[in-house]
Amino acid sequence: MTERLAGKVAIITGGGRGIGAGITQRFAEEGAKIAIVQRNVPPENLVNERVIYVKADLANSVHIASAVQTVVERFGGLDILVNNAGVMFEKTVDEMTEADWDQMMDINLKAPFLLTKAAMPHLRQRGRASIVNIGSIEGLGSNPGHPAYSASKAGLHGFTAAVAVDHGHEGIRCNAIAPGWINSDLSEVYIDSLGDSARVRRELLAMHPVGRLGEPKDVGNLAVWLASEESAFVTGQVYVIDGGRTKKLPLPIA
Repeated sequence: MTERLAGKVAIITGGGRGIGAGITQRFAEEGAKIAIVQRNVPPENLVNERVIYVKADLANSVHIASAVQTVVERFGGLDILVNNAGVMFEKTVDEMTEADWDQMMDINLKAPFLLTKAAMPHLRQRGRASIVNIGSIEGLGSNPGHPAYSASKAGLHGFTAAVAVDHGHEGIRCNAIAPGWINSDLSEVYIDSLGDSARVRRELLAMHPVGRLGEPKDVGNLAVWLASEESAFVTGQVYVIDGGRTKKLPLPIA
């Protein structure tokens, strides 16, 4: 079977855990050379001759520019940028400080801008490049206590469209993935913190028409397609991947 990303070089921010790790694993399986760019060292099993780790604080513009340059020097170019890294906290407008808001925007929205800006000259040289931004269904709606998170993801969706419009003629495509509930270590900790975790799991499953929760590999599969030439006529789009959750209307019954 042909590797769909053979010979491609990709940066995946936050590629060492959760959704990012799912994307890293699938890109590696499809033949890409990958740089995981994040602040913390990823698990050893993710790093090998095809996957390197580049340390960077994504709230620091100097770190971002340096990380992109390091990847280009190491691998000889850049074909794919996956803006995956993000943060989330639960605070209403009343509870949130200006510093809280700035932190969310710095990581979830400003960092993708700075990474895209730093990567653009190298993507342009390739002529057939792809940017994949990891947004959220909360860029389309919101859970309680998420005004900053929802704003940052809605902003990322808008940024995706604008980059697609401005740079399509240069052979650079830009799309976003909007995941719903995706299983991870953090999601498990969150469920367990709610008390009656068994009930919470049952109710979560009931929200999803497909009858299961998402896995990082599900997002990785879609990211592979968006990064590959199979989606060569696709740009500026936001792809919801949520097991049908946002399409299921609630009914006032138990």
